[in-house]
Amino acid sequence: MKEENEQNSRRKFLKFGLLAGGATLTALGLQQNILGEAKATTGEKVKVMTADGKLVEVDSALVNHHAADTHLTQDQIRQGIEGRRFVMVIDLARCANERKCIEGCQKMHNTLPPIEYIKVKRMQDAELTAPYWFPQPCYHCDNPPCTKVCPVDATFKRTDGIVAIDSDRCIGCKFCMAACPYSARSFNFGRPQQEAYDKKNPCDDDHCCTTKASTVGTVSKCDFCPEHAAKGELPKCVTECPNGTIFFGDENEDTVSNGEETFRLSELLKSRAAYRQFEELGTKPRVYYLPPVERQFPFEEAKEAHNREE
Repeated sequence: MKEENEQNSRRKFLKFGLLAGGATLTALGLQQNILGEAKATTGEKVKVMTADGKLVEVDSALVNHHAADTHLTQDQIRQGIEGRRFVMVIDLARCANERKCIEGCQKMHNTLPPIEYIKVKRMQDAELTAPYWFPQPCYHCDNPPCTKVCPVDATFKRTDGIVAIDSDRCIGCKFCMAACPYSARSFNFGRPQQEAYDKKNPCDDDHCCTTKASTVGTVSKCDFCPEHAAKGELPKCVTECPNGTIFFGDENEDTVSNGEETFRLSELLKSRAAYRQFEELGTKPRVYYLPPVERQFPFEEAKEAHNREE
């Protein structure tokens, strides 16, 4: 019961406005309270950060969500969410390769194994050092080579930092896959199992809307779950991780959260000596890594049974 309550708390946490939904505690709401015109309280507490960096709980009635709470149009998908610059931070000291981030992502995007938008790799920096787990999503680079080679503008960079794919435009040439130095993309060859699953589980407003992984003959990848971001919610890879390994937030607001903990992005990156993979390539990834120091778990080799479909 305790674990279930903790999970529910994490899912509700991101109705707090620091992230992409733009929910903020407004002066108007406070003024209404003073004038005796306050909105009816809901009893549901949400967390917001004040201007001086303090995390406080308020009634959800005092929080105004400025972003649309509906399905994004194709134009919105290509333009991005105004005023946002999404960023991800991964704490390698917390990853135990429990694969919950992968499973949550697959459920979110209607993908079946072996398609994985997040690949958890075994890394070891030197012969005498201990190995560690390294989750690798799409890095949503600010200088993405994938967008430069697409002949039909099917993959593009949004104003909010997300690199997205228009599955209706994609012709399956795989140029973007060849150009990506991180091997972040997957190709849909039209497996019968996936097609049968898609018929039973059609896309809706809560999942698999932006990147249509089920479109046969097209490329797909991690998309930072923009439908969730537009509603002020964390991506599934963040909320499903039981160890709080992945943080997501807005560079413009200098804030990232894993649903339970919230940090100033700039302070976290400096204090933990964060880095980006293959910095020398000049791709400028929007995913940062915190080195695996003071690890929370002893390293264990991956188990054979991971429900992978060969």
